[in-house]
Amino acid sequence: MAQRGEGPDFIEALARGLDVIRAFHADRPRMSLAEVAAATGLARPTARRILLTLEELGYVRTSAGGHELTPRVLELGMAYVGALSLWDMARPHMEQLVAATGESSSITQLDGSDVVYLARVAVPKIIALRVQIGTRFPAAVTSQGKVLLAALPPEQLDAVLALPSRSGIQPWVQHSRAAIDAMLREVNARGFAVADNELAPGIRSVAVPIRDGRGEVRAAMNVTVNSAETSTKTLLDRHLPHLQRAAGAISSDWALWQSRPQVDQALTPSPTR
Repeated sequence: MAQRGEGPDFIEALARGLDVIRAFHADRPRMSLAEVAAATGLARPTARRILLTLEELGYVRTSAGGHELTPRVLELGMAYVGALSLWDMARPHMEQLVAATGESSSITQLDGSDVVYLARVAVPKIIALRVQIGTRFPAAVTSQGKVLLAALPPEQLDAVLALPSRSGIQPWVQHSRAAIDAMLREVNARGFAVADNELAPGIRSVAVPIRDGRGEVRAAMNVTVNSAETSTKTLLDRHLPHLQRAAGAISSDWALWQSRPQVDQALTPSPTR
């Protein structure tokens, strides 16, 4: 499970609760107490207390078939996305992009040495790997990851690349550090990144940055194609201009959202009586 903290303020009980939530996934949506204990490495009495607590809070439901998460768990992740207002801003632009290209588009951010999917508009095409909100892939073999890695200062890049991937995915291609550095220099020079059958065979994509009001790269957006159907030339000549316009529009909307007036409720004077 997740790496344990070593600080004096680390709360082991909270970490164990999160371990239990993370133990559920698409291939294992319902588990018995014994399965939860085995998946988390917890003693059965501890796993039982955590499940009962999560059930009382509304994050887990229990039936004869075992335990499963409830939709309320989405609140934990959507609070982050909602705080950014990224999906609301991105959705219309992503939908227009997908309509123009006929290909899927996603937005990711960097988490350690992985990219994590925050938003996606997909088309019904067969690809080698299933992608949904929360999916993570090793950054160095994805077009979005290359864009995000290229935006890091050298010392931060070193620290990020030293971290192991938590995606559980074995990339089709393994890049050396020298190759990664060369790719990132090219990304900075061109302003976009391409991944060609690197994460998995048959997946080709191009990505560009999404910037905030200060011009800092906050996310990456891509167009993904089946490499057997769409050449790199078509990807760059036809789809990249649409992608760049969509990402530019999202960046502009984000900058406007950041510049909105802030109202501090604590400073609002109370009505006089």
